[in-house]
Amino acid sequence: MNAAEIKSGPETKQIDVMESVYSRNERLAAEFNAKLTALRVFCVNVMGAPGVGKTSALARIVKLLNAPARVIEGDIESDIDSKALGALGIAATQINTGGACHLEAPIVAKAFGGDFSDGYLFIENIGNLVCPAEFMIGEHIKLLISCVTEGGDKPYKYPLAFEKADAILLNKSDLLPYVDFDLDFFMGGVRKLNPAAPVFQVSCKTGAGVGEAVEWLSERAKTVIG
Repeated sequence: MNAAEIKSGPETKQIDVMESVYSRNERLAAEFNAKLTALRVFCVNVMGAPGVGKTSALARIVKLLNAPARVIEGDIESDIDSKALGALGIAATQINTGGACHLEAPIVAKAFGGDFSDGYLFIENIGNLVCPAEFMIGEHIKLLISCVTEGGDKPYKYPLAFEKADAILLNKSDLLPYVDFDLDFFMGGVRKLNPAAPVFQVSCKTGAGVGEAVEWLSERAKTVIG
């Protein structure tokens, strides 16, 4: 059993996170997904390594959406990201796992509660390219964020995350002229694993390319929230 904290506004409460087998997590994830669908909440599991710009991407995406949105922030420790989003007027609830390298469905459902409908729920998973891809947490899609400063070999080294992704943001694309990043090599690895997922070159610093990604998200969300 691991301890985790949920922080929403000034209140902090500690709950127990039971380490469960895959089958239990999958069942609870399916139940949570059904609940979100009934509430017309489109849920996005945001994955990526530390430092790729997951929180920065969410800040850009939420501001461009024509619908309400909430964020659940997953980290091992700290509430830096949820505070940063809150300062931008974006409702964010913090989950601290205290060491666990991924989020699981029960703790995410607990953090969501249920007092939200007709909008988007973004779940920023723990910064990790391995474990988060293995666990469903109630999402409708997985959004993987990579960046050019990581290097173009990540699809080859961490294939499951790229294979499972429904869409990929290649962030920090404004740095392409200044870093050693082989775009063709990167895309070759992505397409061997995932021929269908769209790849959007974006810069969350300048906002370039984010609009196209938001258009794609909005189209996918229509099946749930109209």
